[in-house]
Amino acid sequence: MLTIRPAEAADLPAIFAMSGRTGTGLTSLPPDPERLRDRIERSLRSFHGKVERAEECYVFVLADSNDGSVAGICAIESAVGLREAWYNFRVGTLVHASRELDVYNATPTLFLSNDHTGHTELCSLFLDTEHRRGKLGALLSKSRLMFIAEYPDAFGAKIIAELRGKLDAAGKSPFWEGLGRHFFEIDFSRADHLSGMGNRQFVAELMPRHPVYTVLLPEAARNVIGEVHDDTRPARSLLESEGFRYEGYVDIFDAGPTVEAYRDNIRAVRESRILHWAERMEPAPADEPWWLVSNRRLKDFRCVAIQAGKRARPLPLSRDAIDALHLHPGETVRACLLVPPHRRRG
Repeated sequence: MLTIRPAEAADLPAIFAMSGRTGTGLTSLPPDPERLRDRIERSLRSFHGKVERAEECYVFVLADSNDGSVAGICAIESAVGLREAWYNFRVGTLVHASRELDVYNATPTLFLSNDHTGHTELCSLFLDTEHRRGKLGALLSKSRLMFIAEYPDAFGAKIIAELRGKLDAAGKSPFWEGLGRHFFEIDFSRADHLSGMGNRQFVAELMPRHPVYTVLLPEAARNVIGEVHDDTRPARSLLESEGFRYEGYVDIFDAGPTVEAYRDNIRAVRESRILHWAERMEPAPADEPWWLVSNRRLKDFRCVAIQAGKRARPLPLSRDAIDALHLHPGETVRACLLVPPHRRRG
């Protein structure tokens, strides 16, 4: 059974292999074994309560509970921008008007911003191609929300997620070519790599501090502001089903949108419930809805997707699910419908 669990040191080879398949633009999963090792170690210390808030990072993998093989990864950064500056562009408007000349121009602009400092970030989401089926993408993405629901005090009042921006057929960012290259004189992949390695000081040193008028950018650059990479559309849809919305912030490199939501308004946080469970002896009918179910442990966190009746109490779990969640008799679980009722399809 495929299960969400905390990443372990032994997962490094599999995670490193995945990082080489993500393509350009996923800066939080750099193809560098030392950087990835450090992040896994920081995650393990976070699960054991041995780091300060500014350092907290929780890395999870989607793994086969039988052989341990890893199919995907996701993570939560507890508070961004407290160790190193967190930059993005805020899309705004400047008005230039003259009654005498009868001119009124409302011009879209980009302002360099640190507005998300201290917020919690959902990041590093990647699912191997052969597993992009069924409910696994939703399980991988939304399991983080179950963890946040169980331990809300460990996270900020607002949760954000930076989504990869749109690239052209050659894998280049039209936004970077239209803006960033003029200030950095390096290609997008190099800037992307430096950012993923945590070397963001060059942003503060070289990025323009004054508003950027988007009308001065090439049309190709303007057209991708706030647009997502084709591979990222499903991830955006999953987050929007939980209440995340684009509020006018974009990435400084590829102009991909940042979506955000207040923690307590996120659907899985608001609607998940603590339930008792019982072993299910027969297979679940095919028409039963899917649920996210997690145990209630920190260091031994587990989350799976199961089918069960909407009002079934106690929650029926197969023996495979019970074993995957490491449950003992008398323990309770946190559970939530995987897909909001109004979004479910027959």
